[in-house]
Amino acid sequence: MKKMKLKLALSVASAMFSALILTSCDKASTEQVVVSEPLFKVGQAVSTKTPLSGPIKGTLLSDSTYTVGGDVIINENDTLVIQPGAKINFPGNAPYCFVVKGSIFALGTQAKPISFTVPSAVKTDTYGADPTKDPAYKGLWGGILGETTFKNIILKWTKIEFAGGKLGTSPVSFLANGSTCYGISTANPAGILVLEDSWVYGSIDDPIRPFGCKMYAVRNTFEKCGFTGGEAFNIKSGTEGIFAYNLVIGMATNGPKASNNGGRNPQTNIQMFNNTMIHNGYRRNSAGRGGSLNFEEGARGGFWNNLMVNCKYGPRIVGATANYSGNALVVADTANIKYSNNYNYVDSLYIANEVYPVGFATKPQSTDIPTPSTFLPAGYKPGQVYDGSSIVGKNNPMFVNFPLPATRRFADISFVGTYNFKLQSTSPAVGKGTVDFSVLNVVPVNSKFGASSMVVPSKDMGCYPIDGSGNKH
Repeated sequence: MKKMKLKLALSVASAMFSALILTSCDKASTEQVVVSEPLFKVGQAVSTKTPLSGPIKGTLLSDSTYTVGGDVIINENDTLVIQPGAKINFPGNAPYCFVVKGSIFALGTQAKPISFTVPSAVKTDTYGADPTKDPAYKGLWGGILGETTFKNIILKWTKIEFAGGKLGTSPVSFLANGSTCYGISTANPAGILVLEDSWVYGSIDDPIRPFGCKMYAVRNTFEKCGFTGGEAFNIKSGTEGIFAYNLVIGMATNGPKASNNGGRNPQTNIQMFNNTMIHNGYRRNSAGRGGSLNFEEGARGGFWNNLMVNCKYGPRIVGATANYSGNALVVADTANIKYSNNYNYVDSLYIANEVYPVGFATKPQSTDIPTPSTFLPAGYKPGQVYDGSSIVGKNNPMFVNFPLPATRRFADISFVGTYNFKLQSTSPAVGKGTVDFSVLNVVPVNSKFGASSMVVPSKDMGCYPIDGSGNKH
């Protein structure tokens, strides 16, 4: 009797197991199994127990916190990978740098950005704050510096905060002892620099200054950079690439600036398109300096679909007679700079009179907003003085949340805060851009080793097309 009960139990169990297998197989045929891709890793995990200093390679692990205790060196044939959510903390009292002779890949995600920051520094994003007391302009650590041998500096969904301090003994060949550092800088025309979907907050001078690289700077946010001078991206000779879909607010001087200074090959060639630039140029006191975007000293390239709001000057192209404060400027490669379809909104007569900067070579385009023929005199010549009073407060771009006409001093709004610079569906900036140019593609397309995808221009002005394809911040 016991044997019969045992056989019956085994038969029932066998039947249940067979049914489970059949059910599982049936589910597998109708449901797609999703397997998460493992985090990218190279070499050994770097320990969090010892402060980072000296030569390093391997992987900084996801969601881990690392403290920097000296200059970090990634040697020529080495690679450092930083996984999503990692925090790299600087003490804030020394200009420590990441010196990249090989490759660094900071691969954050929208859900888990990476941060290079000073945890003791507190952002003072308040109206009318004294810039002399603002930690954004103190330069509390050095920067990420690509030596002449660097191969890759790939930064995605990464926060670069409070960088660009004064160096003691320079850790790289291309910056002098005692000079001001830059949050990111490079010195290899063949090296790849990707800054994608990232945030740059604060610096003493330029937060980013390439002295040669293949660059892809797309969908980033720049706030409060440069104490009394400094561009969001100050590009020098040996650099080619694009600056697109960036939000740039509160720069001391310009947003992007292209110069062929330095004599390296190739000639500087930069495209700037679909950027939104707000209130730039008000911590730079020099006449003729600052505001939106700039081409000078032999640089070539182009600019399209940029949306500029209350910037000190409109786009500046240095021609044969340009000067500021009595100092002659070096002429840009004016024959090889293409541009059209740029949008300028102004709330004061001073900047209305500089939408096309006096003394510079920027030519009005019929596709610009406001339409040049509605406020420039008949027979206008580039660089000529004119009366822009008729365009003050006109052509409001209609952001989702930003007060226009301006209710505060332009210099007081240098940060994003709770503002929303996306366009309302009825904005006059919608559909007024152009896609009639070829994008300068100089970096590889790769989720880890290059641009996540090659960006294309939008007909909606600025960095926030209404289809959501632009800046994600």
